[in-house]
Amino acid sequence: MLRFANAYLLWALLLVPLLIILFLAVRRWKKKSLAAFGDKAVISRIMPDVSLSRPAVKFVFFLLAYAMLIIGLAGPQVGAHIEEVKRKGADLMIVLDVSNSMLSQDFAPNRLENAKRALGQLVDNLHDDRIGIIVFAGEAYVQMPVTTDYSAAKMFLNTINTGIVPVQGTAIAAAVEMGMKSFNFKDGTSKAMILMTDGENHEDDAVAAAQVAHEKGVAIHVIGFGSPQGAPVPIYENGKQIGFHTDSAGHNVISKLDENLCKQIAVAGNGVYIRATDSNSGLGIVMDQVRKMQQKTYDSKSFKDYEDRYQFFLVIALLLLVIEFFISNRKNSRLSKLKLFEAEKP
Repeated sequence: MLRFANAYLLWALLLVPLLIILFLAVRRWKKKSLAAFGDKAVISRIMPDVSLSRPAVKFVFFLLAYAMLIIGLAGPQVGAHIEEVKRKGADLMIVLDVSNSMLSQDFAPNRLENAKRALGQLVDNLHDDRIGIIVFAGEAYVQMPVTTDYSAAKMFLNTINTGIVPVQGTAIAAAVEMGMKSFNFKDGTSKAMILMTDGENHEDDAVAAAQVAHEKGVAIHVIGFGSPQGAPVPIYENGKQIGFHTDSAGHNVISKLDENLCKQIAVAGNGVYIRATDSNSGLGIVMDQVRKMQQKTYDSKSFKDYEDRYQFFLVIALLLLVIEFFISNRKNSRLSKLKLFEAEKP
């Protein structure tokens, strides 16, 4: 299996087509400039040592060297072998509310960032449990399927924001149903969902969805983010807050934690409800409940002993640059004297 230690550097390869376009544009400009001086045959006699093909050859070597250099710096690694690991844990599906109300600032800096920070700490403390992420607002999406790749989970967490779901609202039932579809019930592992929301549900019957999940053996734990007194919902433009959402009368829309609904979902889902605070997200209590679930063994395959392969690409890049350096823009005087296809004059 191939992977890159610094995969983000591969974005620099997008410069390759731009460099090609720039080279062709400059080459065309030079041809037009020479043509403006006069006949091509006359100019070739005036500048007999100028080569029209060598700059293109040099550019090809430079471009290949650049590509090899970027790939080498990205740190290509090859998995030496696959190892089957016996793991014992549960499947956890994080169901995260990303509606605009989660931007309310009764938790500093806001509810969503507090939830993401808590989830980051949760992932850091996981060992054998598999984890997945579903985000929802007016619709629900699988952000990450159930996996043991905790580094991927941290990466996906960093990308989550309220703009990731185009349809606003709070469809908790749709998110729970999406979570149920994402589980593999054939492997026999214990399963649970951790719903992180402010409970402002306006779309569907979340309690009924939690009841269905419980009947299929999936526990739903709920962590409420927000305060009962609520806070206005800010509006952002280009990353800067420009005001707050208002109703038809011009008053600020206040988003409040709906603890009653959160508790009903937890009861229907045979889970626990915890109200998060600035200092405690409540995930510790939820994970204590998860640990009480029956832990079953499952197989997991992973690549071990990744070996670096960047050296080959860097050596190739260096060789190409050396070759490019020694290719002159001028014609080779010895080769230019050879007239292989020209008949000798008597």
